[in-house]
Amino acid sequence: MTPTTAPLRPREDTELPVRLARSAAQRDSGAHLRTADVLDWLDSRRRAHRFRVGRIPFSGLGEWAFDEVSGNLGHRSGRFFTVEGLHVRIGPDAAGEWQQPVIRQPETGILGILAKEFDGVLHFLMQAKMEPGNPGLVQLSPTVQATRSNYTRAHRGSPVRYIDYFLRRPLDGGVRVLADVLQSEHGSWFFRKFNRNMLVETDGEVPGAPDFCWLTLGQLGELLRYDNVVNMDARTVLACAPVAYDERHARHPDAELLSWFTGERARREVEAALMPLKDVAGWRRGPWSIDHEQGRHFSVVAVSVEAASREVGGWSQPLIEPVGTGVTAFLARRFAGVPHLLVCARTEGGLQDGVELGPTLQCTPQNHAHLPPSARPRFLDTVLGAAASRIRYQAVHSEEGGRFLNAQSRYLIVDWDEQDDGGGRDADPPPGYRWMTPGQLGMFARHSHYLNVQARTLLACLTTGAVRL
Repeated sequence: MTPTTAPLRPREDTELPVRLARSAAQRDSGAHLRTADVLDWLDSRRRAHRFRVGRIPFSGLGEWAFDEVSGNLGHRSGRFFTVEGLHVRIGPDAAGEWQQPVIRQPETGILGILAKEFDGVLHFLMQAKMEPGNPGLVQLSPTVQATRSNYTRAHRGSPVRYIDYFLRRPLDGGVRVLADVLQSEHGSWFFRKFNRNMLVETDGEVPGAPDFCWLTLGQLGELLRYDNVVNMDARTVLACAPVAYDERHARHPDAELLSWFTGERARREVEAALMPLKDVAGWRRGPWSIDHEQGRHFSVVAVSVEAASREVGGWSQPLIEPVGTGVTAFLARRFAGVPHLLVCARTEGGLQDGVELGPTLQCTPQNHAHLPPSARPRFLDTVLGAAASRIRYQAVHSEEGGRFLNAQSRYLIVDWDEQDDGGGRDADPPPGYRWMTPGQLGMFARHSHYLNVQARTLLACLTTGAVRL
């Protein structure tokens, strides 16, 4: 090999987990804002702008229209996203098979949080951002939350603030990458959609703006205890933070878990193909919505939006509106004193690889109310019937407000009980489930297409210290 004079650098930043832990310990106040004042600040930003979201018929969508041949719903420019049909078959004999509308958005967006030290403590620049589907409209979002159509200004609006920090190459100087990974979005409502999740640090001066504030990791953890304050895009980025956990042993070594999950992916046959929206069976289109025949799952609706703080002040668009509130939960227990979470290898028709690691339970109970108890999702009764003393964490969080209307789930971490479905104290969990430590979940989150978005929300509660196992 020919020697060079190029300098070598450490493969890993061993100081970063220490700095993140220091930031997570700072829970009451940051350099610029006390935690107790953040909700008032959010409310002040909500009052500072004119926001309005109203339902409209599909005929009022303006730049959107149903294609005459396929029936697909798309923007006349060909940009942004489309609502199309999806046909899913699971298993060798198509034991699970269905058709549904789905959002297809092939472009990769950027979800990025900018970090900077103040008085020796890492802070994160968060935005008070309005999304039309959010309960309360304004929630804490990443510094940048933009599709490619947004930051390339396909909407002919104003530039996305702070986007340059996330488009620079690290070798250009001025920024340091703390985390950068492609992560999936909701596999039940999106078709193979993923975004670039980024944490980037700067040492330079950052110009301020009224709708942005600097918060520590610990402050974000405290705010994750509240309903509908920290939005989904912020939660998924925070889940990627490379925090350290005090773990030297686990129920299963990392290589064994990787092998198990690879086997789960290899043995599950998932076929998912786009189809014309007009041909989707079991759904009907009316002038105001597209609905499931039995009133389950979700509807496709249309809204008009006014938002003075956004790059474009007004627009109209389709949204997916779920039926009912979801329940998403990890069961937790200790093995030889080490915390573990029960993880499920979950199949979803819209995922890039068909299967990702999800929480113990992830469902909308209303969609299963007509089924006998034996056919309902595993662990549903365990979670819903858990005594208050077993609930380690509980909050209602909304999903992606730019595409979903009033999509909310009750997120929980519940202590395992000896009588829970799946065996006693030393029994293995049911097929398709494995016990993993928080550190092992964090390891999977630093790689693409392993941990689904619901699991990442609960992992964000651990990385920020919102809950301690």
